[in-house]
Amino acid sequence: MSVALRIARRELRGGLKGFRIFLACLALGVAAIAAVGSVRTSIQQGLVSEGAVILGGDAQMAFPFRRASEEERAWMADTATRVSETVDFRSMVVVDRDGETERALTQVRGVDDAYPLYGTVGLSPEMPIAEALETRDLPGAVMQRLLIDRLALEIGDTFRLGTQDFELRAELTLEPDGAGGGFNLGPRTIVSLEGLSGSGLVQPGTLYDSDFRLALPEGADLAALEAEAEALFAEQGMRWRDARNGAPGVQTFVERIGAFLVLVGLAGLAVGGVGVSAAVRAYLEGKVATIATLKTLGAESRTIFTAYFAQVGALTLLGLALGLVLGALLPLAFAPLIQAQLPVPVAISVYPGPLAEAAAYGLLTAVIFTLWPLARTEQVRAASLFRDAGGPRASPRLRYLIVIAGLVGALIATAVWLSGIPRMALGTAAGILGALGLLALAALGIRALSRRIARSRALRGRTALRTALGSVGGPGSEATSVVLSLGLGLAVLAAVGQIDANLRAAIQRDLPEVAPTYFFVDIQPDQLQPFLDRVQNDPAVSRVDTAPMLRGVITRINDRPAAEVAGDHWVIRGDRGVTYLDTAPPEGEITAGEWWPEGYDGPPQVAFATEEALEIGLSLGDTITVSILGRDVTAEVTAFRQVEFENAGIGFVLTMSPNALRGAPHTHIATVYAAPEAEAAILRDVAGDAPNITAIRVRDALDRVADALRSLAAATSYGAAATLVTGFVVLIGAAAAGERGRVYEAAVLKTVGASRRTILVSFALRSALLGAAAGGVALLAGVLGGWAVMTFVMDGSYRFEPVSALAIVIGGAVTTLLAGLAFAWRPLATRPARVLRARE
Repeated sequence: MSVALRIARRELRGGLKGFRIFLACLALGVAAIAAVGSVRTSIQQGLVSEGAVILGGDAQMAFPFRRASEEERAWMADTATRVSETVDFRSMVVVDRDGETERALTQVRGVDDAYPLYGTVGLSPEMPIAEALETRDLPGAVMQRLLIDRLALEIGDTFRLGTQDFELRAELTLEPDGAGGGFNLGPRTIVSLEGLSGSGLVQPGTLYDSDFRLALPEGADLAALEAEAEALFAEQGMRWRDARNGAPGVQTFVERIGAFLVLVGLAGLAVGGVGVSAAVRAYLEGKVATIATLKTLGAESRTIFTAYFAQVGALTLLGLALGLVLGALLPLAFAPLIQAQLPVPVAISVYPGPLAEAAAYGLLTAVIFTLWPLARTEQVRAASLFRDAGGPRASPRLRYLIVIAGLVGALIATAVWLSGIPRMALGTAAGILGALGLLALAALGIRALSRRIARSRALRGRTALRTALGSVGGPGSEATSVVLSLGLGLAVLAAVGQIDANLRAAIQRDLPEVAPTYFFVDIQPDQLQPFLDRVQNDPAVSRVDTAPMLRGVITRINDRPAAEVAGDHWVIRGDRGVTYLDTAPPEGEITAGEWWPEGYDGPPQVAFATEEALEIGLSLGDTITVSILGRDVTAEVTAFRQVEFENAGIGFVLTMSPNALRGAPHTHIATVYAAPEAEAAILRDVAGDAPNITAIRVRDALDRVADALRSLAAATSYGAAATLVTGFVVLIGAAAAGERGRVYEAAVLKTVGASRRTILVSFALRSALLGAAAGGVALLAGVLGGWAVMTFVMDGSYRFEPVSALAIVIGGAVTTLLAGLAFAWRPLATRPARVLRARE
């Protein structure tokens, strides 16, 4: 060991020549993972430290579609030092101007005098929120800028919500608890509960949430209070949240997208691993004479292996250190930009956890990719000292292959454990390994095919092309390095492009063909027939669907808490739509069981959506308890019903027998399928006759979802771009490593009469062919990856998207061509005699 370490120390005195690409690849991959992990942890720390501000209180008790009862209010008053009540719902803002009426969807929040308990509402012009909302001649209101601009309002203008006029007093620039509210279809409007009371929008049966924020005494036990509140009120549909997780939707999203980007970063690290392996192989090939000399002097194979392993290990630690420093500094450098782009507080700092995770990934990857070329040093013979031989070509011995396989397994296990999304981590690992295997096989196939074509008679007289193909297929070809490094980066980018294009197509092309024009909600029972008279008699309307609408929380299954049976399934998270139906639906919709007869008046029965029933393990004959407006309804599952949520029409997980909901106040919802030219008239007439009815234009809702997907795709594209940058660095390394071979090749070609132009064209063709091949194989891998994600993760359909695919192939060819040409000038300028005299 001492001899090996001494050799390693002396080798390192020569500096970093030959290891710059090694360090760059390793540092870039580690930095990408460390930076993503640091940002994710910063957001999580911000959510924890500012949980009360994000939530709007130390704790929140939410009551779907009803106000709190006297008993519930009394408990809150006894428990908290201060209580603030808000209601939240969608409605239409109506503006009358110059004889015309304009309408826009908004998310309304009605607040009391205690709002906000924590934090400050940002307004422009600056003023206290209580002053902005106070009633003067009219109740006051504040709005977000998007809605103000959409309706061309000015401060002091009047608008209407329901039957109540409001005066716009200020622009809403900051809603301190806005991040905890989830996804909204419309911009925010805030009014007072007192002003809202005259609007007719909040009444039994309408779709609204009533939230009570609690300011608790210092040192209050949140877990104990949650258990007490749920024991008392969970059966009535109360939902509890507290500052320990003030924005669960945001936190879950951040964890998932962060983990996904780390997995994308692992793909980049794999690309970097290819560069690491190539750099070590090129370095060791330059050390063949040194290794042969050491063996001549009696050095054993294990001594030589240990010496170079120690040398590479020291440089690996340097690369890890550089990557960790870069990964820690990037979030700090871009902190203002990150904080401006996110709707939640971000505690940007240096966190050891993400850095340790990145270091673990980097170390495992470095060892995996360096062990192969290092193990091949055993194959160098002392006789190489007296021959102009290249490096070893055979595979390492079996024991090294077993160790490499074990390290790959450890890397995958680490990713599964640390990511928190094991299924996706395993899928990503399988995808990376599959892509690497496909690219490696493709490289071998390209080399074999190139050799065969180069020898064909058809290429006689085409010196440049024949030479280029011969070089691609010949010994020492950089085909494997180029195809692996550039191909994997392009494969990730191709997969992202295919997924992005398919998601956009599903929203903007497929759904609108079958989706309704409008969703109308909060239609009161006495308003349903006039509504139907208006829309059904319109020749531009092709279809109208209606259904009674209530909301309820599934609290128990077979008299057990729902969470014990269904786990964390989305059906039991929060409230679900509930409807009732007397007559049976079309026979094809009933997949199992029997529908209740018309006029049924026995014990309550329920039909459950088939797919969701299978997912949570429901069977016919089971019982479900649903809390609706604070009242428990227990019904027997007597039928399963096929529900198609994908067509954006009316669909309910729960359909009950009418007698189960008799007497419960409720509204109706409707979908209207109409020609585009009729949209404005329908909205004007319906809203004019019934101001409380809210119209949601489906295309606008889809655009909001598309915007969210664009942000997600952009974040993923940044990760893929980082992978591609690493691939480009590896490509430069491969081109630089092959420069020595091209110098000798150019010298030989000049000696036999080839012109500089012919040699340059040969080099260019070689690079372009390799790039196009890498792009083509990457496209195949990316298409397979995109199909797998769309089919198994997104549960959607896949359609090949040609534009990004063509860009991938062209980009691969151009990138490799430029890298090849960048290292072609020195071989062209070298005099043949100077090169050939030094070679036998």
